[in-house]
Amino acid sequence: MNEVKAMPGKISDLGVKKQTQIGLTVRRVARGPISVLCFVVIMLIVVVAVLAPVLAPYGYEEMDLFNILAGPSKSHLCGTDELGRDVLSRLIYGARNSLLIGLFTTVISCAVGIPLGLIAGYFGKTADTVIMRVSDIFQAIPDMLLAIAISAALGIGLENCIISISICRIPGFARMARAASLNVAGMEYVEAAKAMDMKRPAILLRHIFPNSLSPLIVQMTMTVANSIVQAASLSFIGLGVQPPQAEWGCMLSAGREYIRSHPHMLIAPLVAILILVLALNLFGDGLRDALDPKMKK
Repeated sequence: MNEVKAMPGKISDLGVKKQTQIGLTVRRVARGPISVLCFVVIMLIVVVAVLAPVLAPYGYEEMDLFNILAGPSKSHLCGTDELGRDVLSRLIYGARNSLLIGLFTTVISCAVGIPLGLIAGYFGKTADTVIMRVSDIFQAIPDMLLAIAISAALGIGLENCIISISICRIPGFARMARAASLNVAGMEYVEAAKAMDMKRPAILLRHIFPNSLSPLIVQMTMTVANSIVQAASLSFIGLGVQPPQAEWGCMLSAGREYIRSHPHMLIAPLVAILILVLALNLFGDGLRDALDPKMKK
């Protein structure tokens, strides 16, 4: 008998392993040069923040009284501030606080908002009504105004800044998780799980939650960027991170009095915020396209 040869691309090629959803998503993101570039930029900023004690030429509190408000030079590449502190060093250390605020805010708001949204969408009725009406109350107040009110009530500082911004982000995650769970709840595999007499909490954890993650992951990247901007705004008006700690919004607040005479104090943190937020938003767009079923080829 003639030997049957397996044609490439056919199902008879059993040696090819089935790719996971994560692998497919990574491949789709890698196809976009902008997404890859943004991911590299984000990772570079994270590495710089982690290695701040090694990379920073000076301590963030170290003062050079002979070079107060000095412009960029060989010894101070981004100049110095009103106390003679190196702007580049404070920029590097400030990346730590800005990233911490963005990450912890996202983690806290996800940990609270996603379970509430899944419960509201899947169980419905009273749970849905109560959770969504409370969410409406919070979303009726502008995010920045709500963050200012909470920060003023709790007090200034890094921890209270994270708490105030997290509270503002919880309703958004709750609504998105609710919408995603409503979309997944009508799928055939959920009906099959119900027919197999699987408990409702088990269905929620094993089927509803994993299949609702795609839009939530994209929302997480956007939340990190928005939280960094909001934290910078709070620090700018004196309700966020306070000196002598280094944070980009705090640096902007300190440099606004010298915007005409010594603009280098504002340019450095402004460019840093612009680059990080733009990279996060563009990477989130690429991730959204990779996770969108309509974009799959």
